[in-house]
Amino acid sequence: MNSVIQINQLSKTYRGTETVSNVNMNINKGEIYGFLGPNGAGKTTIMKMILNLVKPSLGEIIVFDQRILETSYEYLKKIGSIIEYPEFYERLTAKENLDLHCEYIGYHHPGAVNEVLEIVGLKGVEKKKIHEFSLGMKQRLGIARAIVTKPEILILDEPINGLDPIGIKDIRELLLILKEKYGITILISSHIVSEIESIADTIGIINHGRLLKEVKMEEIRKENEEYLEIQVDNLEKTTHVLKNKLGIKKYEIVGRHIIRIFEHENSSSQINKELILNGVVVNGIEKQQHNLEEYFLKLINGGNQHA
Repeated sequence: MNSVIQINQLSKTYRGTETVSNVNMNINKGEIYGFLGPNGAGKTTIMKMILNLVKPSLGEIIVFDQRILETSYEYLKKIGSIIEYPEFYERLTAKENLDLHCEYIGYHHPGAVNEVLEIVGLKGVEKKKIHEFSLGMKQRLGIARAIVTKPEILILDEPINGLDPIGIKDIRELLLILKEKYGITILISSHIVSEIESIADTIGIINHGRLLKEVKMEEIRKENEEYLEIQVDNLEKTTHVLKNKLGIKKYEIVGRHIIRIFEHENSSSQINKELILNGVVVNGIEKQQHNLEEYFLKLINGGNQHA
């Protein structure tokens, strides 16, 4: 897989304070890279440095095999972006805003605006003025403006902030379409773990300006197998039944009354039945799975990197 953005030893210092520290990242062509971290972790600053809006203090950024210098700008023609909140001319229509944008950057392709409005699901409301748009519609229009010139890379800074669940779902589906149908490489930042988990191929977890981990989502899913969590009245009796009656050896005690089973040979109903027959009171039994949120929180809190 070809790398389209490489970041090496990147740091940024503002007024004596290091806000980004020694970051290394690698974003591959055709993937969605989820940039995950709390507010103020340094995500926006790194995105601005990729776009040459902020100059690095140390390190290098390579985009399309080109090292980005202070004077670099040609590469930006292949990148669409939304950094922070997208602004529009409120009294103009969606189409008028996009037409103005294309004229401003010198992009003259008949039909491009109508095409992109259809892609983002705004076909039919293109004559509506922006002040009548919902937040979700404005975010869609922001993405439309970012991709109207058919960029190879799309950089989105917290694009689902403030959206309701329907708006979040719409943006999620749109990003997957842009990746799968149009082959756009997407770098998206968020502090909402569940949304990154649902769309990202790779995640980079950042906190206090430091990249703590860069990992493929498929690796996290492999590491975090399903387990059966059981609440019981007597752990000693439970472990005896699991080992001697059911032959289960792969389990973990996680509380005074909770045990997790990581073997799948026995069904939950079989385990439940055997425990009851042997005098164990079962107060709850549920299939669960470690997820990205647990992985993320452990990293942020300085714990084990494996969920």
